Amino acid sequence: MSENLEQSFVKQLKENQNIIHKICRLYTNGEDAHNDLFQEITIQLWKAFPKFRGESKFSTWAYRVALNTAITLYRKSTRSVATISYEGQKHFLSQEDYNFEEEEQIKLMYQAVHQLNDIEKALVFLYLEDKDYTEISETLGISEVNARVKMNRIKGKLKKILNP
Repeated sequence: MSENLEQSFVKQLKENQNIIHKICRLYTNGEDAHNDLFQEITIQLWKAFPKFRGESKFSTWAYRVALNTAITLYRKSTRSVATISYEGQKHFLSQEDYNFEEEEQIKLMYQAVHQLNDIEKALVFLYLEDKDYTEISETLGISEVNARVKMNRIKGKLKKILNP
């Protein structure tokens, strides 16, 4: 792959890595699982990056790839990850430490969200990221109206879970 492609990918990933961390937090319990999912999502983004056409924002595309990867791995009962040796490879990206203690105040919210199904989790995540319904529908591959209806139903579900 060309050096420009690699540099472009690393730059975009650095700018958007918090998206991936948030998705990892949503679909995992614990730091090791979080780090494993972060790594797998990064690998999938890198594999798919040459096909990224730029028709949408990188962040929208990354959301979609990351969510699909997280949902796929979440659904698998057994998981085998093909690894490659990274000896001698260039490493431009250092993973930022993700401090779980800083998120104590939203622990209850995450517990409630973990009770939702995969699509509902993704919808809540994008909604909390202040994405508009157009971008949410594009990312999840559903209609804008469907996204709005589902979000209203999820809000009701979350209220019942948080306020029994």
